[in-house]
Amino acid sequence: MKVKPFLIFNFSLFIVIIFSSCGSIDVYEKTKAFHQQEWSSKDTATFSFDINDTASRYKIYMVLRHGDAYRKKNIWVDITVHAPDSTYKIKREFNLADNTHWLGTAMDDIVEHRISINAQPVALKKGKYSFVLQQAMREDPLEHVLNAGIRVEKMK
Repeated sequence: MKVKPFLIFNFSLFIVIIFSSCGSIDVYEKTKAFHQQEWSSKDTATFSFDINDTASRYKIYMVLRHGDAYRKKNIWVDITVHAPDSTYKIKREFNLADNTHWLGTAMDDIVEHRISINAQPVALKKGKYSFVLQQAMREDPLEHVLNAGIRVEKMK
């Protein structure tokens, strides 16, 4: 019977493909949901993660999800970073739309943005990092904001 070697080969190939696609995804992503889809300036979102690999570089993003009814083309956010050896605060404006459409990915009436915080991938020191996000818009609370968060990707 020649069917048996053929089946064994195909099964082995299938197993190799399955296990080779199960590599680790070097990503940290957490978001905070806002009650009644309103982000108050008093409602900070804090995210903590550990860095162990100091040889790699990392890309850091702010993740924002809002409803299509969000009336602004931008958002101002105060970002406080607690690194292993320092703490610093930056104020950033993130553009969310141009004159015709949202810059993020839309599905039904929800728009998701992954906006780079650092222009180039950076090397991070070993230790614990915390990012604190606080909306800094004049409108307070900021309506139609569902989630805000941080995404950290290890570059290959």
